[in-house]
Amino acid sequence: MARARRPVVAGWFTEPGPNPAAGPAAEGTDEDFRLIGTRCQECGSVFFPREDTFCRNPACSGTTLEETRLSRRGRVWSYTDGRYRPPAPYVSDAGREWEPYVLVAVELAAERMVVLGQAAPGTALADLAVGMEVELVPGVLNEDDETIWTTWHWKPLGGGR
Repeated sequence: MARARRPVVAGWFTEPGPNPAAGPAAEGTDEDFRLIGTRCQECGSVFFPREDTFCRNPACSGTTLEETRLSRRGRVWSYTDGRYRPPAPYVSDAGREWEPYVLVAVELAAERMVVLGQAAPGTALADLAVGMEVELVPGVLNEDDETIWTTWHWKPLGGGR
C-alpha cells in the first residue's frame, strides 16, 4: 500500500510532481516546487509564511492579500548546525542515533527576504558559505508507516558572491 504524502504545514509550499526514478521517499526535482507566500495589494509587501488576514507592514493598513509563489533561488545569508535532539512537536526517533542537521537562512533573489530551512540531505557545514547560491528543493522531514511528511530544503549550487 502506498503511503500518503502530506506537507508538514499545509499551504506553505506546493507539492512536487512525482519522481518515480528516485523512489517513493526521495526528494523530487519538480521545477514548479515553490514556497507560497502572500503579497499585499496596497503596498506590495511579500510575506512568508503566508498571511491571509492583514498586511504585516506596520506602515500599511491593507487587507487584500494575494497568494504568490516565491523565488526558487537565493543566497546563503547565514547557516548553522543543530547538534541537539529538538523537543516535541518535532518528530525525532529516539531509537535511532541522533544525526545533526544543517539550517540555512536564505535571502530570496526577487523578494529580498530571508527564509529559514534545512539544507538538503548530505549537505555539511563545510559545503556552505555566506553568499553562496542555493536552490529550493522538495524534501522529507519524517516518515511513518502511513505517511511521508514533506517539507522544503535548500540545496547548494556552488560558488560564492
